[in-house]
Amino acid sequence: MAERADPVFIERAYAETLALMVEARDYFTHENPVRRRGLSREDGLRASCEALRVTSRLTQVMAWLMMQRAFRAGEVTEDEALPENDALDRWEVCLDEWDGDAGALPPGLRSLLARSRALYQRIARLDGLARGRMH
Repeated sequence: MAERADPVFIERAYAETLALMVEARDYFTHENPVRRRGLSREDGLRASCEALRVTSRLTQVMAWLMMQRAFRAGEVTEDEALPENDALDRWEVCLDEWDGDAGALPPGLRSLLARSRALYQRIARLDGLARGRMH
């Protein structure tokens, strides 16, 4: 393994991810249904797809961070913490950005998209360093 992330970074990223997951859950449960009522059918579908992208990013990041924490705690081996089949196995989808009119999406969703993408990028870089490669 090429490099390991600093344990403090892992814990901060874990806390950030958990907070973003809670924020996303609250947004998708309470605010998103209200905001989507005013969208066209096409924009509503796009908003649903982008909401799934946020969810995918956050769950994959959380899974990766949990494995790193388990490794540091001695609960899993190094090979189990970074298996051959990547924990970040959908990075091509998670790093993709919609090139349409972002203004058509509700502001809360745009914010979640931007912050979840930035978080995913940081963890993907760390994963690449740990595996001795870059995405």
